[in-house]
Amino acid sequence: MSSSQEAASRAALRTARRVCVKAGTAVVANENGSPSLTRLGAIVEQISELKSKGIQVIFVSSGAVGMGKRVLKNQRKLQMSFIDMQEKNDDPEGSSSFDEEKSHLLSNDVNPTGRNSSFNTLLDHHARPHTPAEKKKFYDSACAAAGQFEMMNLYSALFNQCNITASQVLVTQADFVDPQRLQNLRYTVERLLALGVLPIINENDAVSGNMGYTAEDVFSDNDSLAAICARNFDAEVLLLLTDVEGVFDQPPSTPGAKLLGVFVDDSQVEIGAKSSQGRGGMGSKIDAAASAVVPGSKCTACVVASGKDLNSIRSILGDDKSHKQKGTLFCSPGSSLEQTALLELKASQASDANVSMEARQQAVAARTEARKLQAMPYKTRQDILNAVADALIARKADLISANQIDLEAAEMDGVDLVLKKRLKLTEEKIATLASGLRQISGLKDPLGVVKSKRELADGMELSQITVPIGVLMIVFESRPDSMPQISALSLASGNGLLLKGGKEAVNSNAAIHKVIGDAIEAGSSGKIRRDIIGLVTSRGQVSDMLALDDVIDLVIPRGGNALVSYIKANTRIPVLGHADGVCHVYLDSSADSDAACKIAVDAKIDYPSACNAMETLLVHKDTVDNGVTPKVLMALRKAGVKCLGGPKAMTLGLCDTAAEQMKCEYGNLTCMVEVVENMDEAIGWIHQYGSGHTEAIVCSEGNEIGEEFLRRVDAACVFKNASTRFADGFRFGLGAEVGISTGRIHARGPVGVEGLLTTKWQLRSQGINIVGEFGGDNPTKKYTHKEM
Repeated sequence: MSSSQEAASRAALRTARRVCVKAGTAVVANENGSPSLTRLGAIVEQISELKSKGIQVIFVSSGAVGMGKRVLKNQRKLQMSFIDMQEKNDDPEGSSSFDEEKSHLLSNDVNPTGRNSSFNTLLDHHARPHTPAEKKKFYDSACAAAGQFEMMNLYSALFNQCNITASQVLVTQADFVDPQRLQNLRYTVERLLALGVLPIINENDAVSGNMGYTAEDVFSDNDSLAAICARNFDAEVLLLLTDVEGVFDQPPSTPGAKLLGVFVDDSQVEIGAKSSQGRGGMGSKIDAAASAVVPGSKCTACVVASGKDLNSIRSILGDDKSHKQKGTLFCSPGSSLEQTALLELKASQASDANVSMEARQQAVAARTEARKLQAMPYKTRQDILNAVADALIARKADLISANQIDLEAAEMDGVDLVLKKRLKLTEEKIATLASGLRQISGLKDPLGVVKSKRELADGMELSQITVPIGVLMIVFESRPDSMPQISALSLASGNGLLLKGGKEAVNSNAAIHKVIGDAIEAGSSGKIRRDIIGLVTSRGQVSDMLALDDVIDLVIPRGGNALVSYIKANTRIPVLGHADGVCHVYLDSSADSDAACKIAVDAKIDYPSACNAMETLLVHKDTVDNGVTPKVLMALRKAGVKCLGGPKAMTLGLCDTAAEQMKCEYGNLTCMVEVVENMDEAIGWIHQYGSGHTEAIVCSEGNEIGEEFLRRVDAACVFKNASTRFADGFRFGLGAEVGISTGRIHARGPVGVEGLLTTKWQLRSQGINIVGEFGGDNPTKKYTHKEM
């Protein structure tokens, strides 16, 4: 299905005139229980759009208990004071022991879940006995009462901004079991909808006390409440907004987990842990969705989608023209919608089955063209590289325009700020790319370089020369500027290339690929086809290509830790790359304060999300006393860096917040600081907690300790008095890089042209030589093994 077409089953959802939307706790509230104004604002805005088109909306909202926990936590001292007063009035003689107990309890924070909280502990000791389940029930009921009030006040204010009148409908299971109460409830909802009022429905937890919740219950959480509301109030479509993109075949956090576009049966799915907030989980959402679309109900469709995607409602039910399919669709069994969805699913599965075939064909074509290019003079490769550089500059407006589409989609999808920065193409980036390509074209021919030569015997000469690896597969995320760099290095080294970019840069990648393809054919005067670089755009999983070990010679992943680790664990093709970028800067006792400040700040803030950014600052204990470390920490904090403390740094008061782990790639303006006794301890720390990427020392000029650091530290890059950010192919003079390798076999560090080469042996014999002449009791020829 092309991006300009929408599946008929999804288009049918837009024809619904009455819909039910449910927002889960993890959507409407942050982890600390405070409301997420960003997500709530997006929900309100999109519901407003639906209502403006005449669509009746029923809104089921979770979050009251979560918000209430935060409210009640703020009332803790008041609660304790009240209990104190009551106990003293009832038992004056026991007040002293009670005071001691209260004082002890006040020294501990209230657990936000309510379990074993100070409040409940006092109730348990001084009031009638309660089981843990009863205490949890009572606490959550109180939270619901307080949180519901806050939540409705917030909804009222937000919907008022959109000129929408909202109403609150609190229900219990009894309202759906008792025929008379159900009739009253239906009448109320119908009247509200007829008057254009938005009903906001939630369970009345303050009354129900969260009791029951067994398989026989009417509803056990707000997912099943939304389902029963959709059925009883005649909604045509139910949308369950959760904290993940939809239903996956494995827990979503598992690398390679596949989002199901259409749910067929639960045998497809491996259920993981539920959200840390709310009562539901993916299992409850699947059960609720299935119960919503039972035969006979007007609700024929349910979609489970991400509420953290700020465009979900608009994309699924509204007027979003991007036709980007989101979430997992459940259909009423036997309905025409189900038949349509199943036909689309079969077509999609057939398309996915063709992914490996498409990739195989592209890999074979890339190999064929690469072998042709390898046989041509080096000037042909240079002409192609210069043509690509010129084309990038000449067509930069087209590239930036295509990139803008991806940026707008990323904004609507709520993509992380760091990823959006990587995604963005600018004129400056394009100019840098073109300069890098010209730098590569100016290098000496990397192919056919003689690495060694020796005489095996008289008249026999053995040579080892550089040759291309063959066909490379590069999997990269977010950064479309990776494509020209990778393509240039591949062309210069005579390799074929198969590219799989991230979905977030689909338009940028397609535009860049076209520019490069046109330039390849123009620069080679048509001798080399654009097939030498293939771009796989299918929706298939990366795993489909990782099985092509007979046609792909090397995989280079460029992305996050999860991607790299997944690829390494799921292919027989050799993998070149790194999983972590945990880089250290060590301040020696001889370090100058100005130099230390400049290097540490540059290493952290120049590009915090880069893999060569400093993540840990190690400082010699003497630099704490001589003022160097305090100046460096002040410079980092002035630059906006949050400094977390290691054990010794916390003991010395250098930081206010302790680091939770000693090895962490923060990828933002956060770093850890730790104090070491000497360089030996610093090197030991680096070897224990580093990732073998890039390590640096700051010391005085001419200090031998710097040279010792360079010798002893085991990492791909080790620097003396320089920022870790220099670990880059362009800055190393390689022109560009396909990535940075922390492996010990083949290339290590920034990988340029030489890292994409292997060798082959050539044996030249004058006359005929056979092994039999060199063996036996009376050999007629002898080996000389003379280096030449």
